[in-house]
Amino acid sequence: MAGRSAPPGSGSDGDAPRRDTRGIVQAPGLLARVDFRRRLPAEPLRRWIEHYWLIDWNLEQPYVARVVPHPCVNLVLERRGPAAAAPATGLVSGVGTGVFATELESVGRVVGVQFRPGGFRPFLTTPRPLAQLTGGGLALDEAFGPDGALLPARVLAPDREGERVAALDAFLLSLRPAADPAAEQAMALAHRVRTDRSVRRVEHLAAAGGRSVRSLQRLFATYVGVTPKWTILRYRVHEAMERAGGPGTDWARLAVELGYSDQSHLIRDFTAAVGVSPAAYARAVAAEPRPPASPGPEDRAPENAPGTGYAGPAGGGPGHGGQNRLP
Repeated sequence: MAGRSAPPGSGSDGDAPRRDTRGIVQAPGLLARVDFRRRLPAEPLRRWIEHYWLIDWNLEQPYVARVVPHPCVNLVLERRGPAAAAPATGLVSGVGTGVFATELESVGRVVGVQFRPGGFRPFLTTPRPLAQLTGGGLALDEAFGPDGALLPARVLAPDREGERVAALDAFLLSLRPAADPAAEQAMALAHRVRTDRSVRRVEHLAAAGGRSVRSLQRLFATYVGVTPKWTILRYRVHEAMERAGGPGTDWARLAVELGYSDQSHLIRDFTAAVGVSPAAYARAVAAEPRPPASPGPEDRAPENAPGTGYAGPAGGGPGHGGQNRLP
């Protein structure tokens, strides 16, 4: 089956969501099988939320999707199976520290919210350190109160994608997240790690934020859920994964660009995070089918909805459990 996806491109700090595939393991293989889209939230939510991500699938054969998680919390709503028979479920998923893997089969739908690193805590009914969610999850009613339990059905029921996005916007706006200077700083520092390759050590990041190393570590434990060092290493690995998809990657040169003292240290971190060496990963990516060009962000009408006669491209979505979901 052919799939649809957005082509690689820029980030989501302007008027369009980011269009790269960072973190998705062997992204061409997944995107050749899935209908994967990203949408921006309502304008007032964009300071905290990176994007919404929407996936539909209709698979003839099972497929295992894998992700090397971002340092982000995700709100994940899913229905696995035909709309008339499968329940709508949901979970707040903390930052996953290992490779997330899930087997996709039959039909289904996922609607997710990827919060910016540091951006989720203001939405909690009862704030808590985000490190408490790392590697695990939180029930929707525990995170957002009684209305949280109703969210999966409200969001997944509409046939049209625009209505699902509007339902998410309405719910998240109703939580009235308050401005939090510490959350703003955590988001700014995490964004700097992602975009500024000169930030190679925790000490550099602490200095940029006007904090001691210990103070920075406390900030990240409270608002991001993982350490500054973990965040720096994860974004390095994501960059290496993305570059592995191109022809003739010069790993020694890339190691220098990412701030490693030598290539062996890049290989060590990459293998620990992804499960295979950079060279083996590059070969696996090259062997995957290529997804066709995106047809654009058209609204999904009822005739394109899984469970209502949908027979289009396959899609991927997250499975159960606490690990971070597909971005």
